[in-house]
This record gives sequence, structure tokens and C-alpha cells, in this order.
Amino acid sequence: MKMTLMQHFAELRRRILWTALVFVFSFGLGWLLAPYTELFLIKPLMNIWNDATLIYTRLSDGLMIRFSLATLVALIITIPVLMWHIWAYVAPGLHKNEKQLLLPIFLLSPILFVCGAAFAFYVLFPFVFTFFLEISKTTNVPTVLLPAVKSYLSFAIDLLKVFGLAFQLPLVLVVLNKVGILQKQTAIKCRKYVIICIFVMAAVLTPPDIVSQILLAVPMWLLFEISLLFMNKDS
Repeated sequence: MKMTLMQHFAELRRRILWTALVFVFSFGLGWLLAPYTELFLIKPLMNIWNDATLIYTRLSDGLMIRFSLATLVALIITIPVLMWHIWAYVAPGLHKNEKQLLLPIFLLSPILFVCGAAFAFYVLFPFVFTFFLEISKTTNVPTVLLPAVKSYLSFAIDLLKVFGLAFQLPLVLVVLNKVGILQKQTAIKCRKYVIICIFVMAAVLTPPDIVSQILLAVPMWLLFEISLLFMNKDS
């Protein structure tokens, strides 16, 4: 059944309003869960530093951190809902081959993002934080390590986002192949240049230590190799 232009606008407005309501509800939930979210994000540091003490450097830090964590929770809940509404809105107007191309993107993109963030949280963080703690202990100057909570959370969340986005690589490559922009043979021939670019990106996006750079570069390299398996040979 074809819809008029005004019906399309009404449908779009309805979906935007529903998404906005989900965001508002999720923000309220995130506000209540903020202390637990903060504790969860700090746990990797606490696991390797038993007597860890983090500090607030300004009176407003508690409020700003709670607001940021509530927004983070709201986005985590709302983005899948938004993607579903986008798909539900555009799917009726798509051809069968277009649906076959776009549906895996909507389904796999959030999954790959979560996998990347989980890899950073459970694999990278222990190595990075151990490295930083060991470096801090080597100084000859009497010091007390008191990380700021706001700085730590900003650093941790940024790394989670970097790894989540980095794990989108196979999806991007396969889509470019399916639409005819990137041929499989071209990707294979450019493998060595891609590997160099991956290690350069890892050096730029991660903290300045070789461990975290390798822990980002190697999975991205493996994801590149995996993406080759799903590319069309005759593209």
C-alpha cells in the first residue's frame, strides 16, 4: 500500500517521537544506575590495583560524571531502537536485493561494536592499566598515584568507542565489495598496505604503549582477513 507524502511525514514523526521517549526513559534509568555503571567501568583498574583510590578534582565532577554515564546508558539502549525504526521506515520501499544488503548491516553493526568494546574491556584494559601502573612505580620522585575519576572514565569510554568502531572494519569492506566498489582481488593485492595502515591507525588511536597498539592492530588484521572470506570472487 502506497503512502502519501503527509503519511510518510506522520510515520517519520511517530518513529522519532518513540525514539525520543526511549531515550528519555533510558536516561532516567541510566541516572539511577550511574553509581553501578561507574563501578563497573572502574573494575578493571580495581582488579589489578587492590588499594586503588580515585578522586574528584572539582565539586561538579560527581554531577557531570553522573550526567555523562546516564547519557551513555541512554545511547546504548536507544541506538538499537533507532536502527530498528530506521529499518522499519525504509524497508517497505526497498527492493529484495537492497534488503539483503542492508539488513545484515543493521543486525551485525551493533553486535560487532559490542564485541570490540568487550575485547577492549576484558583483554586490553588489564594490559594497559598494568603498564601504566608499572611505569608510575619506576619514578625516583616520591609520589602518590591518585587518578581523577573523570579523566579515567573519559579515557576508558574513548577506548571502548575506538575498539567498537574498529570492529566495524569487516562489515565496511564486505559492503563495499557487495556494491561493486571494492574487488576482492584488489583487497588481496593491497593487503600489505592495509596492514601498514592498520598499525598506523592503532598507534594513533591507542595510548602510547606497544601492547595496546598490538592489541588493536592484530584483531583488525584478523578481521580484515576474515572479511576477505565473505567477499564475492567475481566482483
